[in-house]
Amino acid sequence: MSLQNDLTQKVIEAVKQLYQVDLPTVEFQPTRKDFEGDITVVVFPMLRFVKGNPVQIGTQIGEYLQQHVEEVAKCNVVQGFLNIVIAERYYLNFFNSIKDEVDFGYVKTPSPGATMVEYSSPNTNKPLHLGHIRNNLLGYSVAEILKASGKKVYKAQIINDRGIHICKSMLAWQKFGEGETPESSGMKGDHLVGKYYVAFDKAYKEQISELVAGGMPKEKAEKKAPILLEAQEMLRKWEAGDAEVVSLWKTMNTWVYKGFDATYKNLGVDFDKLYYESDTYLLGRDVVKDGLEKGVFFKKEDGSVWIDLTEDGLDEKIVLRSDGTAVYMTQDIGTALQRVTDFPDINGMVYTVGNEQDYHFKVLFLILKKLGYSWAEKLYHLSYGMVDLPSGKMKSREGTVVDADDLIQNMEETAETISKELGKLDGYSEEEKKKLYRTIGLGALKYYILKVDPKKRILFNPEESVDFQGNTGPFIQYTYARIQSILRKADFDVSTALDVTLELHEKEKELLKQIQLFPETIQLAAENYSPALIANYTYDLVKEFNSFYQKVSILGETDEQKKNFRVQLSKKVGEVIQSAFRLLGIEVPERM
Repeated sequence: MSLQNDLTQKVIEAVKQLYQVDLPTVEFQPTRKDFEGDITVVVFPMLRFVKGNPVQIGTQIGEYLQQHVEEVAKCNVVQGFLNIVIAERYYLNFFNSIKDEVDFGYVKTPSPGATMVEYSSPNTNKPLHLGHIRNNLLGYSVAEILKASGKKVYKAQIINDRGIHICKSMLAWQKFGEGETPESSGMKGDHLVGKYYVAFDKAYKEQISELVAGGMPKEKAEKKAPILLEAQEMLRKWEAGDAEVVSLWKTMNTWVYKGFDATYKNLGVDFDKLYYESDTYLLGRDVVKDGLEKGVFFKKEDGSVWIDLTEDGLDEKIVLRSDGTAVYMTQDIGTALQRVTDFPDINGMVYTVGNEQDYHFKVLFLILKKLGYSWAEKLYHLSYGMVDLPSGKMKSREGTVVDADDLIQNMEETAETISKELGKLDGYSEEEKKKLYRTIGLGALKYYILKVDPKKRILFNPEESVDFQGNTGPFIQYTYARIQSILRKADFDVSTALDVTLELHEKEKELLKQIQLFPETIQLAAENYSPALIANYTYDLVKEFNSFYQKVSILGETDEQKKNFRVQLSKKVGEVIQSAFRLLGIEVPERM
């Protein structure tokens, strides 16, 4: 039982003893910095149940706690706030119990059932871009946080590998490619295919202009441009299984997958299961037929099938066209069912998709609930805002779209420039420098994006993100490296048990309190699907450590017991930073 849970029971017990009242809940908050105390009981909410003066009530409860709770050293009351000072031996006992624990804060035994986290899900007609980076970082981090909180997790993506947009790249390659391949061009496969998607768009616009110049209305020209009609014909051939078209489709998609894999590896994300829209686009139609029989769906006169969600505050939604073909909603219903078939222990799913799809997922989740699937109660749309860049900061291969590979490279270059300016690289080999630039650059990118609540839009500034001061990845990485330097200089065994009668410096106590919050922060981040909670916890821990480092002598301490404890405390802070950053997919350097 945690100390707060124990105190809750004792406060309830005190109120029962003192006032013969059953208190339903107890409200706590951290003690304000300007008052003595570690944890504060808020007395005001009790006044609904206990009549009297809040200062007197707080004083009496405080006296009871001092008599009945070993960990309570003393109390003071300020207006309606009971500030409790926790005995130092409680913190030292806590530290002794966790100082050698590997992955402190992580739940080691998963709970029953599993959650599938879907992220990335790109189209195979162009490279990954800045929006995909936020998607991948969020999805990967949430999956890792859920695992650390005690859940079994499957990471998945559905690759949009079919449709008119894919045919546009294929057709342009046939027309303008002259047999160009990733090998012959020296380009990554996804960039090469993206090049032909752009080429299609250029040719399409030129044809529209020609048709309009010949007197055709623009709206009609957009539909009648010959290259578009050819792409539509290619899609029909693909759907009919035309051998030549399918062969080209497979070849070009293979180029793209190889390119994606390189980007994923650079970004440090992975997947347990890949789904392809070419396999899933026919799924869901049988479910619609079952839903019709159950009365969940209804058929209109033209034969199309709908669901009426007006009573739920939404609208009517089509799930099957009059010609019997599926819409995206039908596919998503079928894909969800396929996932549960593939992984029968799934009891929840997380969809990492931009906030422009908020309505789609409200409808999808509601339909799955109405169809009676128990796991539909645990579906979550990890909705996120756009990522913007200050104009002119970043080159791009495709107009205003910022390429993911370009951004990653740009971050490494920015880290290199700033590291050289700061002169922190004496004694490093070229290989060590290159690895460090990559660690700092990617750490800066990931932290800057993940420290923001997913729902908020981000203005991403590469130079700002690589600042070695403030709430940034490099600042936290630098603190971790500083701790490793302390450990390298410590010339004694730091694994011995501590004397729990040791007198704590206030900065040591604050640091222990911050470490103690880590398991709870992991659980909160999992419940809220929010890596931002982990990121900002880590920043608070690092700020607390740097304050401790400034105010308290570590290796210069003459008392051997105190010195040993301070080195062990520093070591644990480093381990927690590393564990927290692992949940964000960020590496930490041993030296900086």
